[in-house]
Amino acid sequence: MNFIKRNNIRNTFISAALVVCVLTQSGAAWAAKQRMLVPMGCAVGISMFTDGVLVVGLSATQNGQAASPAAIAGILPGDLITALGETKIGSADDFKIEMSKLTEKPVSVTLIRNGETLHLSIEPNMKSGSAELGLWLRDSVTGVGTVTFFEPETGLYGGLGHGITDFESGVIMPLGKGDIFPSSVVEIKKGVSGVPGELRGDFAGKSSSGSILKNTACGIFGIMNAEQSAGGKAIAAADSDEIELGKATVLANIEGTKTEEFEIEITRVYRGCDDGKSLMLCVTDKELLEKTGGIVQGMSGSPIIQNGKLIGAVTHVMVNDPSKGFGISIEKMLEEADGVSLNKAA
Repeated sequence: MNFIKRNNIRNTFISAALVVCVLTQSGAAWAAKQRMLVPMGCAVGISMFTDGVLVVGLSATQNGQAASPAAIAGILPGDLITALGETKIGSADDFKIEMSKLTEKPVSVTLIRNGETLHLSIEPNMKSGSAELGLWLRDSVTGVGTVTFFEPETGLYGGLGHGITDFESGVIMPLGKGDIFPSSVVEIKKGVSGVPGELRGDFAGKSSSGSILKNTACGIFGIMNAEQSAGGKAIAAADSDEIELGKATVLANIEGTKTEEFEIEITRVYRGCDDGKSLMLCVTDKELLEKTGGIVQGMSGSPIIQNGKLIGAVTHVMVNDPSKGFGISIEKMLEEADGVSLNKAA
């Protein structure tokens, strides 16, 4: 997934690699009910905000090479700061306002680390005349990715096949709120050995076509407007045991807003995997190889179809050979989508 830089504060840098189910699905429930999903393959713009500010790095203060006050306090990359002093922090702007009020006196910092709330004390460096904490922070990310499926029965969608992560710290961005937008692909950077390619999209000025309600290691999930999937035909979602070695196809949007079907080969299947890499694939379609070199950033989430069923989504490219990559099973994506209420879309 290809992200653009936005909302930086004090040495903050933005870059990254680049759905919901109302009913809980256990393994037994999966066998009892065949899910019918519309395979999508359309490019979408993604805009996501954290509920707080994410620490993406620590630095020396700007006055000499003194150790970062944040590091001395015990703050780590990947921490989510939710309050400074007694004031709740919801964004980078909130943090900057409260930071401007600081003196040399220690101030409490409330943060979330690995799901646990911690309270630390930080002593600002005031040598420059204003408070310096030695933090690199981020509160939002934008980019382009691909929607994998839409479920007409519930309005849920799933996309990317992997989480939206912070590039510096590697942690999955904690979701505050987010939306997806219709996007068109305006440029292809072809992938070559050692240099991943990418799709560059444009969604400026577009209205939201859906919400993001969950950002997980297996994809983003939310509620999508039905008109976004107009014309798509629902097909059965395959159990992971149904994935076979051999021919398959992938739906991808590599030009404008047009979704096309391209030939691939499933070369390996990983049973019972937990890291989201359920299968290995190789692009065999001459047109796709000619235009993109194979798999490129922005194609994450492109649905994979085999034997008339939706079996999964493209997730990763092999940097040294862009014709090859990995995918996640649709079963794994649906398991991660469980437990999100439609009421959250309001």
